[in-house]
Amino acid sequence: MLKVVLWASLLAALAIPLMVAGFSPLLAWRDPVYIAAGFSGIIGLGLLLVQPLLAARDLPGLTPMTSRNLHRLLGVTLIIAILLHVGGLWITSPPDVIDALLFVSPTPFSAWGVVAMWAAFGAAVLGLYRTRLHLRFRIWRLGHAGLTTITILGSVIHAMLIEGTMGIMSKAALCVLVVLATARALAKLRVWDVKRRA
Repeated sequence: MLKVVLWASLLAALAIPLMVAGFSPLLAWRDPVYIAAGFSGIIGLGLLLVQPLLAARDLPGLTPMTSRNLHRLLGVTLIIAILLHVGGLWITSPPDVIDALLFVSPTPFSAWGVVAMWAAFGAAVLGLYRTRLHLRFRIWRLGHAGLTTITILGSVIHAMLIEGTMGIMSKAALCVLVVLATARALAKLRVWDVKRRA
């Protein structure tokens, strides 16, 4: 029963922000590409909730191997969501994206989004090329966790500063859950303890 409640709670946390955004009146003035870019961002934020839960093996009913494989798969999915988010915004307004990438945008949320994006790319590279980089596991895990933490904090601040289609309550709740899940995973895995055995 507890397993069902936990999975249902996770699905609700992921679905409610999407549903709120889907019924937002702001969508009436947006073109399809911009809408798709926005929803890609929401999906990406949702994935940032699932990823630390998988890393810490906190999702019930999943074996460690399944959790690890899903973590890698959803990591790739997260990168795709980020690319779709930025790519859609590029199509609708290239100057705004260029300003954001150059950190000269007048909107504060843009810089946080760019920092989070590059940190996510770095974490993905470490995740995909762990063996080729020949890093000791503890050092690799510290680097990967550090970059993902920057990704999550940057994404949360980015999302909270945007006044868009996500409802403020559902957005805030999702962001809080993302931060709590990340803090729990970092504490459980003790990634900062490089002397600890894996």
